[in-house]
Amino acid sequence: MDRQESRAMGVALGTGTGLQVAMVLAGHFSPTIAGLFAVAGMLISMLAGGMYGERSGTPRGRAIGGGAVVGGLCALIGILVSVALGDVPPSVLLFGTVSSALTGAIGGWVGMVLRGRRSALA
Repeated sequence: MDRQESRAMGVALGTGTGLQVAMVLAGHFSPTIAGLFAVAGMLISMLAGGMYGERSGTPRGRAIGGGAVVGGLCALIGILVSVALGDVPPSVLLFGTVSSALTGAIGGWVGMVLRGRRSALA
């Protein structure tokens, strides 16, 4: 992993994790937000994967794989916090992380496509 890719991974993972934890903490106090955990969590993972795909400069396979890693890890951390707070059962760890990894992969692909379009316009 080169410097640009490593930096992209760190920025995307930090941003995604911060957003996931903020959502979980807000949902701990707001049933309305808690009701959106699944959809909002996957959206955050998709955005984090997109950040990675756009910033990493990697080819398609690595952008998709890195997006999956970023999306899955930031969701896993958020879900662990939510389980610790007693807001979701531990069973959410598996399917929540997997579904967020999948949406992170989609985001990685979208970010890579957008990067290519931006380069073509420059």
